[in-house]
Amino acid sequence: MLEHVAVAVLGIDEDDQICFWGPGAQRLFGYESAAALSKPAAALFPDPPRGAPEAAMRLAERGRTLGYWRGRLPTLHRDGTVFDCGFRAFPVNGAEGRSVVLCLASRADDLDRVKTKLAFLDSLFETCPIGLVMLDEDLRYVHLNQALADMDGLPIEDHIGRRMEEFMITSDGGEYQRMLRAVAEKGRPAVSTLVVLRAAGHPDHDQVRSVSFFPLSQAGDTRPGVGGLLVDVTDREQAIVEATAGRQRLALLDRAAARVGTTLDVNVTARELVEAAVPDFSDASVVEVVEWLDEAEVFNPELPLFTRRIASRTTLPPPAVELVSGLESVTYPPGSAIHQMLRTGRPVFVAVNDDFMTRTVMHQDRAQLLRDSGLTCILIAPLIARGTVQGLAMFGRSAARPEFTEQDLSLASELASRAALCLDNARLYSRVQDIALTLQRALLPTALAASPYVSVAHRYLPGSHITEVGGDWYDVINLSEDRVALVVGDVMGHGVPAAAAMGRLRITTKALARRNPEPDDLLTELDACAQEAGIELATCLYIVYDPATGRARIANAGHPPPMVRHPDGTVETISDVLGVPLGVGGLPFRTTEIDLSEGDTLVLYTDGLIEARGRDIEEGMEALRIQLRGTSGSLETTVDRILSSLLPDAPTDDTVIVLAQVRPASPSGRHQIVAV
Repeated sequence: MLEHVAVAVLGIDEDDQICFWGPGAQRLFGYESAAALSKPAAALFPDPPRGAPEAAMRLAERGRTLGYWRGRLPTLHRDGTVFDCGFRAFPVNGAEGRSVVLCLASRADDLDRVKTKLAFLDSLFETCPIGLVMLDEDLRYVHLNQALADMDGLPIEDHIGRRMEEFMITSDGGEYQRMLRAVAEKGRPAVSTLVVLRAAGHPDHDQVRSVSFFPLSQAGDTRPGVGGLLVDVTDREQAIVEATAGRQRLALLDRAAARVGTTLDVNVTARELVEAAVPDFSDASVVEVVEWLDEAEVFNPELPLFTRRIASRTTLPPPAVELVSGLESVTYPPGSAIHQMLRTGRPVFVAVNDDFMTRTVMHQDRAQLLRDSGLTCILIAPLIARGTVQGLAMFGRSAARPEFTEQDLSLASELASRAALCLDNARLYSRVQDIALTLQRALLPTALAASPYVSVAHRYLPGSHITEVGGDWYDVINLSEDRVALVVGDVMGHGVPAAAAMGRLRITTKALARRNPEPDDLLTELDACAQEAGIELATCLYIVYDPATGRARIANAGHPPPMVRHPDGTVETISDVLGVPLGVGGLPFRTTEIDLSEGDTLVLYTDGLIEARGRDIEEGMEALRIQLRGTSGSLETTVDRILSSLLPDAPTDDTVIVLAQVRPASPSGRHQIVAV
C-alpha cells in the first residue's frame, strides 16, 4: 500500500526560504528544483486569512521549537490547485551550522486511504474465523491471525520467524512444501487445495485444511513473500482423513519392511522394530524374547513367564526412559495380560489402570514408574514364528495420542509377524555362527612354533558379528635344519563351509611342509587338494626362511604380496611373484628367493587389513607401508598400532597380520630378488 503514497522531502532555512527540494516534492507541488530553490516557502501555501500568520512560517517555527511536529495544512500546487497535506517537520543542522527545518509531506487523501486499509486489515486479522497468514520468501511466519494459531494449537508469538513446516507433519512426501515454494519462487497461486496434516499443537489427530496461497506484491525495497487463507474442513472431509490414516499405516509397514531384518543379529533386529514403531506408531516400545528352558517347551498359562528385554525406545520424558530401559529380566505372573495374549496368539490392547498393574506388574516400584510415565494404553503383540513363541512386542501411547483401534491391532500384528520371522532367522543364524566359531577356534593355531631365529607377533581379528566366522588362517611351522615356514591364507566366504575349508588347507599345508618341498611345489599339491575338496577359491602365501643362508623362498597363490621392513625404516613389497588362487588349477606356481639381513621384518597379512569401503587395495597397501615406515618399538606394539590405524571401528572382513623379524645364523648382505 505505501508504495502508492508520494512523499515529498523539502527543507526550509532560517529565512523561511526553500533550501532543499527532493524529487517527491516536485511530483507533489509541481515545481522543478531550479524553480523551487531559494523561493519563499510561503509560495507552497494559499494566502492566510487577514491577520493570521503565514502557514510556512508557522510550520517552520513549530518544527524548530517543538523538535518534531506533525499536522495537516492546506497547500498550493503550481497550477493553483489547493489540497490538504500531512506534514512532519523537525530541525536538522545545515551547512555552516545553519538550522534547517526538514519537512516530509504527503497528500492527506492518500494517507486517509492507507489508514482505512490498515484498519480494515487489522480488524480482519483479529476477527476473521478463517486462518490468515503472511510468510516471507523463506516461508517463515511474518504475521498470522488467532484463527490459524488455534488450528496449530500454539500461540501466535511462537510462530513468528519460524518456518511453516515446523508446525505440521504431513505424509505427502513433501508435496505441500513444494507447492508453497512454487508460490514464493514462481508466483504461481494455489487455490482451494486440500491438505491432510497433523498440527504441532494437536499431534493426536489428523486435520484436513483447504488452503489457498498467493504471492505478495513487492512494496518498495521490501522482500516478496506469500499470503495464505486456511480453512479447517476436517469434519467435511472425514473420508480423506480415514484414507490418509490407511496410507500412513501402509507407509509404516513399508518402512518397517525396509528397516527390520537388515542383519542376522537378534538384538539389532529388535532395535530396528522399536525404531520403526517410535514415534510414528507409538510413544514407547519394547521387545522381549521368551527365556524357554527348552525349545520344545509348550506355553503353560498356569506358570510364570520369564522374558529378557533386548530393545527399547521412547520419546516421552523421564521416568518413561527408566521404565522401558531400566529392566533386563522380566517376570510375568499367571493371569497377566501377557498370558492372555499368548493364550490366544493375537495382539491385545489394555488400558494402563490399577487392574492391569495388579495382574501384570509384579513390583510396586515398576508399577509406580508406569503410573508416572504418561502412558495410558499399551498394545501387546506376540512374536511367533514356525509355531514357536519367540517373544513379544509392546507399544505404548500417552494421552496426547488417541487410543489404539482395531486397525492398529492389525498393523501391530503385521509388524510383529515380520519381526518374528526376522528374529527367528537371526536366532537360527546365531546357532550356526556358534558352531562355525567353535570349529574355527579349534582349527586356528593356539600357539605358533618358536624359533631362535624368528620372532613373531600375530593377530587375528574377526569382522562384524554377521561375518564373524571367516576363512582367514595363518601358521608358523618349524622345519628341519632350523628353517621356519610362514604361511597365511584366505578362503572365500564365511560360516561353517569357510571354516571347514580353512582347517583342511591349514592341516594339509602343515603336513606337506614336513616333507620340505619347494614353496611352488607345496602350492601345487595344495591346489590339487583344494580342487578335490571342492574349494573353489582360496589364496595362500608360503615362505620358508633359512637362517643359515639368510634367504627366504616365497611362493604366492593369489594372495596380497608380502612386505619387508628394514631396520632403517625402508619398506619393500615383494610383488614379482603372484600365482593364481588355489582351486583354479591348470597354471604353475613360481618360487622367488630373497636375502634378508639382521633385523629385517617379513610382513604377511590378509586383504581385510588393506581393503575397506571407500578404499581400494592399492590405497590400503600404501597406508600399510606408511605405518611400517613410521613404526618403532617391539613387534607387539607395532602390530597393535597398525591395526588401530588401518582398521575401521566395525570391520566387515576378517583380518590376519603376522610380523616375523629374522636373525640370520651367519652374516648376510642386503636382500636381492632372484627368480627361480
